[in-house]
Amino acid sequence: MTEFLELLYEVSRSFAQVIELEHLVPLVIRKTKELLGAEGGAVLLLDEDARELFFPFTAEASPEVDQRLAGIRVPVASGIAGWVVRHGVSELIADATQDERWYPEVDQQTGMRTRSLLTAPLRTQRGIIGVIQLRSSSVGAFSNEGLQLLDALAQGIAVAIDNARLYQKVKESEVRLRDRVAILQREVARSSRFAEIVGGSEAMQQVLRLVESAITAPVAVLLQGETGTGKELIARAIHFNGPRQSEPFVAVNCGALGESLLESELFGHRRGAFTGAVEDRKGLFEVANGGTVFLDEVGEMTPAMQVRLLRVLQSGEILPVGERFPRFVDVRVISATNRDLADDLEQGRFRQDLYYRLSTFPITIPPLRERREDIPLLAAHFLERISKRFDKTIAGLSTAALEALAHYSWPGNVRQLQNELERAVVLTPSGELIDSPVLSPFLATPAVEPSPPQVAEPQPEPQAADDDSGDGESLQRARAAFEARHIATVLHRHGGNVSLAARKLGLSRSMLYNKIREYKIGS
Repeated sequence: MTEFLELLYEVSRSFAQVIELEHLVPLVIRKTKELLGAEGGAVLLLDEDARELFFPFTAEASPEVDQRLAGIRVPVASGIAGWVVRHGVSELIADATQDERWYPEVDQQTGMRTRSLLTAPLRTQRGIIGVIQLRSSSVGAFSNEGLQLLDALAQGIAVAIDNARLYQKVKESEVRLRDRVAILQREVARSSRFAEIVGGSEAMQQVLRLVESAITAPVAVLLQGETGTGKELIARAIHFNGPRQSEPFVAVNCGALGESLLESELFGHRRGAFTGAVEDRKGLFEVANGGTVFLDEVGEMTPAMQVRLLRVLQSGEILPVGERFPRFVDVRVISATNRDLADDLEQGRFRQDLYYRLSTFPITIPPLRERREDIPLLAAHFLERISKRFDKTIAGLSTAALEALAHYSWPGNVRQLQNELERAVVLTPSGELIDSPVLSPFLATPAVEPSPPQVAEPQPEPQAADDDSGDGESLQRARAAFEARHIATVLHRHGGNVSLAARKLGLSRSMLYNKIREYKIGS
């Protein structure tokens, strides 16, 4: 009895000192095995949703058996452990194989040989959360005294596990809140990105109409387009204007990381899972729980990573590297690629089931060469931002510079245009116009096909303020001239039908009439 009380006190004191489950449960099993001379032991916890018992922690004769037990689930309606959970009564079984409640599949799957069993319920204020069970391969290895001891230990074990679970939830909530605050701090200045999608062309208006539909539809979106077309900008617009806008938005370039690093980045890892894993780390799917994960260059994923991603999309389960049990997340996935995934499907480089999961709502973003009419608007937008960032006053673009920008093919798309304007701002003296000599030499001759021929139509000259810039024009005057010519072109193409032209231009009838009067079109 003295030995019993000493060990009970030692275990109870250990419960008071250890909170985290990964330290607590192995300690419990080791102490109870030592106390009662068992060959093996396990704590089985109840999955209330699935109504199954699983083995989160075991202490068997070999690591192989422990590993097999980790993948086994037992219906709570079956077996001696399930009976104890349902009835809340401890059980001493001298020979389990002779008991009608015996569930032999566990021994069959693990290679164990079980005869004697001690099983005690883990009771908490919320109810029974599982059992602690000891086993022996000998018949009649345990006594009633051992059953009483295990039952006494189980009461403290249950409370300790319940407290540890609550503590773990608090820790996870704290980490998740900290992660969200960090992400929101980075995103707060960009939380309204829809306004930054610049483009009045019909091609971009079609993209924006699709974006509007995707914002409220809880479906996976696949953004397709060449590098530099603004796929991440579209993804942010969908997130920050949708129902998840107050939750995290996290992005990862799948083509920039190797398979093992990408797996850890997306799904997280446990401490010690691999060399350099010195602490537990949440993956981006867990950090973004409730929000959106943006998978850029998803077509670069290896086949093995495609399988892991498919599992997340199908079940919402993630399995951190080194973890034995999955975690559930609720995220919206927006992916992007500059590859032809349809061709990759035919070549066997991309899984068909994953492709259909990702591309529920595809949006193709046109390259800049297919929407040249947006170039003056984009140039004005970028110049305003770049000038503020560089703290430098730029008068605008000369006609020659604007023509050079408008006729170039831009293989790097919007990103290349932005880089070109940054370079031009650096080379242009403060207060002056950007002129063609400061542009890159390759802009002197278009790299691909020239602009399509212009349809003969009126070329009105807009009214603008006097320009003292010498041989150039102000950016405001150039933009007005372009807008007037474009409106006149659309009106001419549709036979002067204002209603149809307004729809094509994305304007209201009254706004179009105002611009016709402002630019004196047709007068």
